Amino acid sequence: MDRSVALTGATGFIGSTLLRRLHADGWRVRALVRARRQPRSLPPAAQWITGSLEDPAALARLVSGVDAVIHCAGAVRGASSAQFERVNAAGVAALVRVAAAQERVPRFLLLSSLAAREPTLSPYAASKRHGEQALDRHGETTHWTVLRPPAVYGPGDRELLPLLRWMARGWAVMVGDRSARFSLLYVEDLAAAIVHWLEQPPPAGTVLELDDGRAGGYCWADVVAVAARLRGRRVRQFTVPAAALDLIAAANLRAARLLGYAPMLTPWKLGELRHADWVCKDDAARRAFAWRPRVSLADGIELTLRSFRG
Repeated sequence: MDRSVALTGATGFIGSTLLRRLHADGWRVRALVRARRQPRSLPPAAQWITGSLEDPAALARLVSGVDAVIHCAGAVRGASSAQFERVNAAGVAALVRVAAAQERVPRFLLLSSLAAREPTLSPYAASKRHGEQALDRHGETTHWTVLRPPAVYGPGDRELLPLLRWMARGWAVMVGDRSARFSLLYVEDLAAAIVHWLEQPPPAGTVLELDDGRAGGYCWADVVAVAARLRGRRVRQFTVPAAALDLIAAANLRAARLLGYAPMLTPWKLGELRHADWVCKDDAARRAFAWRPRVSLADGIELTLRSFRG
């Protein structure tokens, strides 16, 4: 093994954290980047391949001769099912087909989502499940693994950061069911888990749900309590009325379709937020994977807010 990895999604929140970790641990990384989405200066930690998941030639250059493929790219925003399916399902199928056609077939890691467990909730959740199914269907000759992380947070995150910043100011804005339970995972722990997969992969065809080790997950009161301890003062909870959220989400979806942008807050996203159980399952397959998280929720929130202030 020459410690070479092909990586998609390397300029995103999770992918960029993973890229730094791989580089620090001595892995040679070849990363896919879309020409029109290149940052002003690409980090030198990778050999950059310009192309997309819809470009078979670029995908062949990406995966040729590598030990493993780590597929982090994905669509989390969209105004239609087709937008999610094109990236999260068809993109997986295209990449695994090219990987499986190599003379030396690389191992394949798909970074999916815990949402794939509930595909009827939203087009995003359905597309993530369809991506897993595409991997199973086209990766018959591939040693593959699926990771289903829960909500991932940390420096560079733009989804949970606004909620954490409001808590740091003394306000917890509740947008889901207060009794709902969910797991969390700090981004550096997720990167460490992926590196562990490279070194000690579980049996082929394994689906793993990874979290920060908190049995039974969290409710919003748990997160607010941690924020209050870090702040040293009370954090007040404010619940946005469900009817108001419904109206805002519906209007946002209509505007996105009219103006052509990819929305985050949609009726589908509200369905995900209101789901009662996003707790990772500690099944036999996960126990066979020797990785363990290191960052607690309190430390993770503090590190995230510190990075923003810095």
